[in-house]
Amino acid sequence: MAQSNAKPVAVVVGAGPGLGAALARRFARQYAVAVLARGADYLRRLAAEIRQDGGVALEVQADAAERAQVAAAFKSIREQLGEVDVLLYNAGAGPFGSIGEVSLEQFENCLRVNAVGAFLCAKECVPAMTARGRGVILFTGATAGVKAGPRSAAFGPANFAKRGLAQSLARDLGPRGIHVAWINIDGVIDLPNRLIPNMKKEDMLNPDAIAETYWHIAHQDRSAWTTETQLRPFKEKF
Repeated sequence: MAQSNAKPVAVVVGAGPGLGAALARRFARQYAVAVLARGADYLRRLAAEIRQDGGVALEVQADAAERAQVAAAFKSIREQLGEVDVLLYNAGAGPFGSIGEVSLEQFENCLRVNAVGAFLCAKECVPAMTARGRGVILFTGATAGVKAGPRSAAFGPANFAKRGLAQSLARDLGPRGIHVAWINIDGVIDLPNRLIPNMKKEDMLNPDAIAETYWHIAHQDRSAWTTETQLRPFKEKF
Protein backbone atom coordinates (compact mmCIF):
# COMPACT_ATOMS: atom_id res chain seq x y z
CA MET A 1 0.00 0.00 0.00
CA ALA A 2 1.32 3.44 -0.91
CA GLN A 3 1.85 6.12 1.71
CA SER A 4 0.47 9.65 1.44
CA ASN A 5 3.16 12.02 0.17
CA ALA A 6 3.89 15.40 -1.34
CA LYS A 7 5.56 14.03 -4.47
CA PRO A 8 4.14 14.66 -7.94
CA VAL A 9 2.27 11.66 -9.34
CA ALA A 10 3.08 9.58 -12.42
CA VAL A 11 0.84 6.79 -13.68
CA VAL A 12 2.19 3.97 -15.85
CA VAL A 13 -0.60 2.16 -17.69
CA GLY A 14 0.57 -1.16 -19.06
CA ALA A 15 3.22 -1.86 -16.43
CA GLY A 16 4.62 -5.14 -17.68
CA PRO A 17 8.13 -6.51 -17.16
CA GLY A 18 9.66 -4.61 -20.08
CA LEU A 19 9.18 -0.94 -20.91
CA GLY A 20 6.38 -0.44 -18.38
CA ALA A 21 8.58 -1.54 -15.50
CA ALA A 22 11.48 0.56 -16.76
CA LEU A 23 9.23 3.64 -16.89
CA ALA A 24 7.94 2.99 -13.39
CA ARG A 25 11.44 2.60 -11.95
CA ARG A 26 12.74 5.71 -13.72
CA PHE A 27 9.91 7.99 -12.68
CA ALA A 28 9.83 6.57 -9.14
CA ARG A 29 13.12 8.33 -8.47
CA GLN A 30 11.25 11.63 -8.18
CA TYR A 31 7.55 10.78 -8.45
CA ALA A 32 5.01 8.76 -6.55
CA VAL A 33 4.21 6.11 -9.13
CA ALA A 34 0.97 4.23 -9.75
CA VAL A 35 1.40 1.10 -11.85
CA LEU A 36 -1.67 -0.19 -13.64
CA ALA A 37 -2.14 -3.44 -15.55
CA ARG A 38 -4.36 -6.51 -15.69
CA GLY A 39 -1.89 -8.87 -14.00
CA ALA A 40 -1.98 -8.45 -10.22
CA ASP A 41 1.00 -10.66 -9.35
CA TYR A 42 3.58 -8.75 -11.36
CA LEU A 43 2.17 -5.39 -10.23
CA ARG A 44 2.66 -6.39 -6.59
CA ARG A 45 6.25 -7.43 -7.23
CA LEU A 46 7.07 -4.25 -9.15
CA ALA A 47 5.49 -1.95 -6.57
CA ALA A 48 7.24 -3.81 -3.74
CA GLU A 49 10.58 -3.42 -5.54
CA ILE A 50 10.05 0.33 -5.90
CA ARG A 51 9.11 0.71 -2.23
CA GLN A 52 12.11 -1.37 -1.18
CA ASP A 53 14.32 1.08 -3.07
CA GLY A 54 12.77 3.98 -1.13
CA GLY A 55 10.14 5.05 -3.65
CA VAL A 56 6.39 5.48 -3.36
CA ALA A 57 4.34 3.05 -5.42
CA LEU A 58 0.72 2.04 -5.71
CA GLU A 59 -0.33 -1.06 -7.64
CA VAL A 60 -3.75 -0.88 -9.30
CA GLN A 61 -5.16 -3.89 -11.12
CA ALA A 62 -7.43 -2.85 -13.98
CA ASP A 63 -8.19 -3.45 -17.63
CA ALA A 64 -7.43 -0.18 -19.42
CA ALA A 65 -10.04 -0.96 -22.07
CA GLU A 66 -12.90 -1.17 -19.55
CA ARG A 67 -14.49 2.16 -18.65
CA ALA A 68 -15.67 1.23 -15.15
CA GLN A 69 -12.33 -0.30 -14.19
CA VAL A 70 -10.42 2.74 -15.43
CA ALA A 71 -12.69 5.10 -13.49
CA ALA A 72 -12.25 3.05 -10.30
CA ALA A 73 -8.49 2.84 -10.79
CA PHE A 74 -8.01 6.59 -11.16
CA LYS A 75 -10.34 7.27 -8.25
CA SER A 76 -8.06 5.11 -6.10
CA ILE A 77 -4.96 6.88 -7.42
CA ARG A 78 -6.38 10.32 -6.67
CA GLU A 79 -7.42 9.27 -3.17
CA GLN A 80 -4.11 7.63 -2.24
CA LEU A 81 -1.53 9.65 -4.17
CA GLY A 82 -3.19 12.78 -5.53
CA GLU A 83 -3.99 14.19 -8.93
CA VAL A 84 -1.94 12.87 -11.84
CA ASP A 85 0.93 15.01 -13.12
CA VAL A 86 2.28 12.56 -15.73
CA LEU A 87 0.35 9.88 -17.61
CA LEU A 88 2.44 7.29 -19.44
CA TYR A 89 0.12 5.17 -21.58
CA ASN A 90 2.09 2.06 -22.44
CA ALA A 91 -0.72 -0.49 -22.83
CA GLY A 92 -0.85 -2.34 -26.12
CA ALA A 93 -2.21 -5.50 -27.70
CA GLY A 94 -1.95 -7.45 -30.95
CA PRO A 95 -2.49 -9.65 -32.76
CA PHE A 96 -0.34 -9.59 -35.86
CA GLY A 97 -2.07 -11.13 -38.82
CA SER A 98 -3.67 -10.51 -42.19
CA ILE A 99 -7.37 -9.82 -42.59
CA GLY A 100 -7.89 -13.49 -43.30
CA GLU A 101 -6.27 -14.43 -40.00
CA VAL A 102 -7.66 -11.81 -37.62
CA SER A 103 -11.14 -12.24 -36.16
CA LEU A 104 -13.54 -9.37 -35.49
CA GLU A 105 -13.18 -10.02 -31.76
CA GLN A 106 -9.39 -9.71 -32.00
CA PHE A 107 -9.68 -6.54 -34.09
CA GLU A 108 -12.06 -4.94 -31.59
CA ASN A 109 -9.91 -5.92 -28.59
CA CYS A 110 -6.81 -4.53 -30.27
CA LEU A 111 -8.58 -1.24 -30.92
CA ARG A 112 -9.92 -1.08 -27.37
CA VAL A 113 -6.60 -1.71 -25.62
CA ASN A 114 -4.51 0.55 -27.84
CA ALA A 115 -6.88 3.44 -28.51
CA VAL A 116 -10.02 3.28 -26.34
CA GLY A 117 -7.91 2.71 -23.23
CA ALA A 118 -5.70 5.66 -24.13
CA PHE A 119 -8.80 7.84 -24.50
CA LEU A 120 -10.28 6.69 -21.19
CA CYS A 121 -7.09 7.22 -19.20
CA ALA A 122 -6.41 10.63 -20.74
CA LYS A 123 -9.97 11.68 -19.99
CA GLU A 124 -9.41 10.85 -16.31
CA CYS A 125 -6.33 13.08 -16.13
CA VAL A 126 -7.12 16.08 -18.30
CA PRO A 127 -9.55 17.99 -16.00
CA ALA A 128 -7.06 18.38 -13.14
CA MET A 129 -4.19 19.06 -15.54
CA THR A 130 -6.21 21.77 -17.24
CA ALA A 131 -7.15 23.33 -13.89
CA ARG A 132 -3.45 23.47 -12.90
CA GLY A 133 -2.30 24.62 -16.33
CA ARG A 134 0.31 21.86 -16.59
CA GLY A 135 0.69 18.14 -17.13
CA VAL A 136 2.24 15.51 -19.37
CA ILE A 137 0.64 12.71 -21.38
CA LEU A 138 2.93 10.36 -23.32
CA PHE A 139 1.66 7.55 -25.54
CA THR A 140 3.75 4.54 -26.53
CA GLY A 141 3.30 3.99 -30.25
CA ALA A 142 4.61 1.63 -32.90
CA THR A 143 5.69 1.82 -36.51
CA ALA A 144 2.35 0.26 -37.44
CA GLY A 145 0.87 3.64 -36.53
CA VAL A 146 2.89 5.21 -39.36
CA LYS A 147 2.84 2.46 -41.98
CA ALA A 148 0.79 -0.69 -41.50
CA GLY A 149 2.28 -3.85 -42.94
CA PRO A 150 0.36 -6.75 -44.48
CA ARG A 151 0.13 -8.50 -41.09
CA SER A 152 -1.07 -5.37 -39.25
CA ALA A 153 -4.75 -5.63 -40.14
CA ALA A 154 -5.64 -5.04 -36.47
CA PHE A 155 -2.46 -3.60 -34.94
CA GLY A 156 -2.06 -0.92 -37.62
CA PRO A 157 -5.54 0.65 -37.39
CA ALA A 158 -5.38 0.55 -33.58
CA ASN A 159 -2.07 2.39 -33.52
CA PHE A 160 -3.19 4.88 -36.16
CA ALA A 161 -6.11 5.65 -33.84
CA LYS A 162 -3.80 6.10 -30.84
CA ARG A 163 -1.53 8.38 -32.84
CA GLY A 164 -4.51 10.38 -34.07
CA LEU A 165 -5.70 10.82 -30.49
CA ALA A 166 -2.23 12.04 -29.45
CA GLN A 167 -2.12 14.53 -32.31
CA SER A 168 -5.55 15.90 -31.46
CA LEU A 169 -4.78 16.19 -27.75
CA ALA A 170 -1.45 17.90 -28.44
CA ARG A 171 -3.19 20.60 -30.46
CA ASP A 172 -6.06 20.96 -28.01
CA LEU A 173 -4.18 20.78 -24.71
CA GLY A 174 -0.77 22.20 -25.61
CA PRO A 175 -1.94 25.84 -25.46
CA ARG A 176 -3.32 25.05 -21.99
CA GLY A 177 0.08 23.93 -20.71
CA ILE A 178 -0.33 20.16 -21.13
CA HIS A 179 2.44 18.43 -23.06
CA VAL A 180 1.21 15.51 -25.18
CA ALA A 181 3.55 13.33 -27.24
CA TRP A 182 3.47 10.08 -29.21
CA ILE A 183 6.62 7.95 -29.17
CA ASN A 184 7.14 5.43 -31.94
CA ILE A 185 9.06 2.40 -30.71
CA ASP A 186 10.51 1.18 -34.01
CA GLY A 187 12.08 -2.15 -33.19
CA VAL A 188 12.02 -5.06 -30.79
CA ILE A 189 12.27 -4.28 -27.07
CA ASP A 190 14.68 -6.42 -25.07
CA LEU A 191 12.40 -8.15 -22.57
CA PRO A 192 13.35 -10.53 -19.75
CA ASN A 193 13.57 -14.10 -21.03
CA ARG A 194 12.90 -12.97 -24.61
CA LEU A 195 14.89 -15.12 -27.02
CA ILE A 196 14.61 -14.43 -30.73
CA PRO A 197 16.64 -16.57 -33.15
CA ASN A 198 19.55 -14.69 -34.75
CA MET A 199 18.86 -11.55 -32.73
CA LYS A 200 21.34 -10.18 -30.20
CA LYS A 201 20.77 -7.66 -27.42
CA GLU A 202 22.37 -4.93 -29.51
CA ASP A 203 19.71 -5.56 -32.15
CA MET A 204 16.97 -4.58 -29.68
CA LEU A 205 15.91 -1.50 -27.75
CA ASN A 206 16.99 -1.41 -24.11
CA PRO A 207 13.90 -0.55 -22.03
CA ASP A 208 15.92 1.53 -19.55
CA ALA A 209 17.31 3.59 -22.43
CA ILE A 210 13.78 4.13 -23.77
CA ALA A 211 12.65 5.24 -20.30
CA GLU A 212 15.35 7.93 -20.28
CA THR A 213 13.86 9.41 -23.44
CA TYR A 214 10.40 9.45 -21.87
CA TRP A 215 11.88 11.19 -18.83
CA HIS A 216 13.53 13.81 -21.03
CA ILE A 217 10.37 14.48 -23.03
CA ALA A 218 8.28 14.74 -19.86
CA HIS A 219 10.57 17.48 -18.54
CA GLN A 220 11.23 19.56 -21.64
CA ASP A 221 10.95 23.33 -21.52
CA ARG A 222 7.60 24.35 -22.99
CA SER A 223 9.38 26.53 -25.56
CA ALA A 224 10.67 23.38 -27.28
CA TRP A 225 8.28 20.47 -26.82
CA THR A 226 8.53 17.18 -28.70
CA THR A 227 5.13 16.03 -29.94
CA GLU A 228 6.25 13.01 -31.98
CA THR A 229 9.49 11.09 -32.05
CA GLN A 230 10.76 7.64 -32.91
CA LEU A 231 13.28 5.39 -31.24
CA ARG A 232 15.13 2.53 -32.88
CA PRO A 233 18.34 0.55 -32.38
CA PHE A 234 21.32 1.87 -34.32
CA LYS A 235 21.21 -1.29 -36.48
CA GLU A 236 17.51 -1.08 -37.32
CA LYS A 237 16.68 -0.68 -41.02
CA PHE A 238 14.08 1.95 -41.90
